[in-house]
Amino acid sequence: MGQGTFADPSSSMHRLDTLSPVKRLIVNADDFGLTTGINRAILELNRRGVLPSATLMATAASFEEAALAAGAHAPLGIGCHVTLVDGKPLLPLKQLPQLALGATGLFRATLGSFVQDLIRKRIPEAEIEAEATAQIRRLQTAGIQVTHVDTHKHTHMFPGVLRPLLRAAIACGVTAIRNPFEPAWSVRLTPHAGFMRRVQVRGLRAMQGRFLEAARRARIATTDGAIGVLATGTLDSSTLRAFLDFMPEGVWELCCHPGYVDSELANVRTRLRESRDIERLALLAVLPHAAGISLIDFGQLAPSSTPAR
Repeated sequence: MGQGTFADPSSSMHRLDTLSPVKRLIVNADDFGLTTGINRAILELNRRGVLPSATLMATAASFEEAALAAGAHAPLGIGCHVTLVDGKPLLPLKQLPQLALGATGLFRATLGSFVQDLIRKRIPEAEIEAEATAQIRRLQTAGIQVTHVDTHKHTHMFPGVLRPLLRAAIACGVTAIRNPFEPAWSVRLTPHAGFMRRVQVRGLRAMQGRFLEAARRARIATTDGAIGVLATGTLDSSTLRAFLDFMPEGVWELCCHPGYVDSELANVRTRLRESRDIERLALLAVLPHAAGISLIDFGQLAPSSTPAR
């Protein structure tokens, strides 16, 4: 079988349609900077040639370690994993009176409470834009060329987050964004997800058209969709192999959360623990044998590559 490879980093400014083959995959690890064990896994996978991209959390405990190491691991594309829920803000609380909670100084703890208040117009877009801009700028100040933006728990699938996030990206010179909507073909290939989670992922796809149109108007590049969203927490070698075997032509992002399970991870607020090591091993076992697939990063997307739907 063939082997997935990084595209030549010297061609990162080329238009996507000049690359070959026609099946292109961005393998992106979220939560870079969350713990030293996650940092270690991401950097090792990058050295092994199976992980071209990661998104760094600007407010995470191991941010500085990750930012320092990232520069030595080319070609590792680094995006900003903008956090607006289940975490702490970068800006002072007085600048985010409704995005953060005064009692704790933290963001809302759950996605459900965040979305509920977002829909009720209780979270101003100006506060989201300011915090997203600050988080992106922190990466850039650390010397990182930010390839793209995405959000913790995919909050930017909602228009009330997408609009200010696009404005923040433009202001910071970032030219790509995660398409957080999972295609039907990979949802069908995800065997271990719960029923309600499956229904949610399918239902949320109705917002993809508005997302793509907003990205197109902003001239921000994106992909044909994100695979592995439904499989978060259950992604293993067999599921990953099925994704790659059935992946159609186009540009796709595999969202993953590899890491090492250690004492530091045990003390972090996350539902993803043992699954991180399973994902790490799956990437090493499967991706070197991915025939006919070119691994790229978000820096190789051009605005004109945004899919037309």
